[in-house]
Amino acid sequence: MKLKNVLIVVKDIEKSKRFYHDLFGLDVVLDNDGNIILTEGLVLQEEKYWKEFLGKDIILKNNSCELYFEESDIEGFVEKLEKYYPDVHYVNRLMVHSWGQKVARFYDPDGNLIEVGTPM
Repeated sequence: MKLKNVLIVVKDIEKSKRFYHDLFGLDVVLDNDGNIILTEGLVLQEEKYWKEFLGKDIILKNNSCELYFEESDIEGFVEKLEKYYPDVHYVNRLMVHSWGQKVARFYDPDGNLIEVGTPM
């Protein structure tokens, strides 16, 4: 068995598709009307469908998981993030951990937590 995808819930699938393409270069692999698979295995699911499947409310910014990306030029990435999305909500701006890794944590437009760090 192998893990194929990670799914996150989004309110506006077009906005989220742009966000993940603009910042991370992810492209659409498959578009199934409210369920989009992007390169690298990230799936965007429209909130209304997810809510229907679960029969429960969606809790945004629940801080129970994060998407993790690595980027060698993290300073350049942060510049791009702030240029394209100046109102981004940071958990922590660019910082350096005690072990030397640089990271930034922020939310996507729907409150999904993202960490971008330099390769270890």
